[in-house]
Amino acid sequence: MAALLEQLAPSSSVRIGGLTRSFGERVVLDGVDLEIPPGQFVALLGHSGSGKSTLLRAIADLDHGASGSGELLAPERVSVVFQDSRLLPWRRVLDNVVLGARGKDDEGRNPVERGLAALAEVGLAGRERAWPSQLSGGEQQRAALARSLVWEPELLLADEPFGALDALTRIRMHTLLRELWERHRPSVLLVTHDVDEAVVLADRVLVLDGGRFSLDLTIGLDHPRSYRDPRLAEYREQLLSALGVDQDDNHPAKEATA
Repeated sequence: MAALLEQLAPSSSVRIGGLTRSFGERVVLDGVDLEIPPGQFVALLGHSGSGKSTLLRAIADLDHGASGSGELLAPERVSVVFQDSRLLPWRRVLDNVVLGARGKDDEGRNPVERGLAALAEVGLAGRERAWPSQLSGGEQQRAALARSLVWEPELLLADEPFGALDALTRIRMHTLLRELWERHRPSVLLVTHDVDEAVVLADRVLVLDGGRFSLDLTIGLDHPRSYRDPRLAEYREQLLSALGVDQDDNHPAKEATA
C-alpha cells in the first residue's frame, strides 16, 4: 500500500485502519487499527520480529519494500529518531542538526537560529562546531533529538533511541525526552523493548503480538515518575504478562525484548 499522508482533523494525530504489511508470505502486520490523539505519548512493546519497527516505518512513509492494504494517515510534519544517531561524520554538529531545513518558522527564525536553540534545549549549547566523533553516545543522541526539534514535528517517531546507551545515560535521556515532549507537545510513538522505560515515560502502552495489538494500556499516573514507584508494579505485571513473561520464572514463556 502507498501510505497516504495528509493533514488530520484536530481529533487525531495518527489514524490507521486495517493496515497490513507482508514480506513475501510472512504477514507482519495483520489488519492493525490505531488512533493516537494529538499530543499523546505512546510506547510500543513487542517481542523480536513482532513488527514494531515495521509499523513505525509505515507511519513515517519509509516502508516502500513491503506490500499491504488499509488506511494510514499521519501529520504533515513527522520526525524520526533511530537507535543510532545517524549523524553525518563529515558535517559538524550544527550542520547535521539543520540538514535539509528550509525557510523561517512561525517566530521568524531561520534554520541556523532554530538549530542553535534546539542544541541549547538538549544541553549541547557551545558544541555546534564539534564533529560527531567528538561527542559521546549520549551526546550524539541529544544531537539527534535536536535535529528532530528543528522540524517542529507534530509527530515524533522514536525507534529504540536509547537502546545502545548505558543505564545512567538512558535515565538522563528519559528525563530529557519527557521534558522536550512537555515543552513542545508533539504526539510521540516510542518503540522500545524495555517495559520499565515504557511505564516511566508513556501515558499509553501498546503491546504488538501476532500482527495485532494484544494490549492497549493507559498508565494513569502523573509525571515525573520514578522506577522505584511501587504503583508501577501493577502496570509492569500486566505488560510482562501480555509479552508472555512470568515474573516468578527466570525463563520467559517467549522473548520479551525488541
